[in-house]
Amino acid sequence: MENHPLLRGFDEVFWAPHSRHTDIDPALVEACPRIDILARSEEAGLFIMANHSGRRIFVTGHPEYDRDTLSKEYFRDVDKGLPIQVPCNYFPDDDPAKTPLYTWRGHGHLLYANWLNYFVYQETPYDPTNMPPHSK
Repeated sequence: MENHPLLRGFDEVFWAPHSRHTDIDPALVEACPRIDILARSEEAGLFIMANHSGRRIFVTGHPEYDRDTLSKEYFRDVDKGLPIQVPCNYFPDDDPAKTPLYTWRGHGHLLYANWLNYFVYQETPYDPTNMPPHSK
């Protein structure tokens, strides 16, 4: 959804680690008039959704991940012998021997900064005259 405060400052295309276990039917969300789809991709599906007030925000990926978090999860599962595919668009040339590029850090920080600024601080009633006295 263009111009949504949660995505203020985002580029039209951005990267974010996404859970391989998340499977939400977009048609079900599209049929719900109370939820707006804010970010999605053909490859990963739905990524960010919110209700109209912004009090309920749904993020299906992991923009909080560090550069190597997904790598650690991938190799953990490989070592366990689990059937797992190489994460798409994560390792350069899809080669797990190469160090992942940290392509989502800026947008991850921006997502959380926008959430705190527009949906927590600016929307939370706060009157410093109503603060209880400080006690030790």
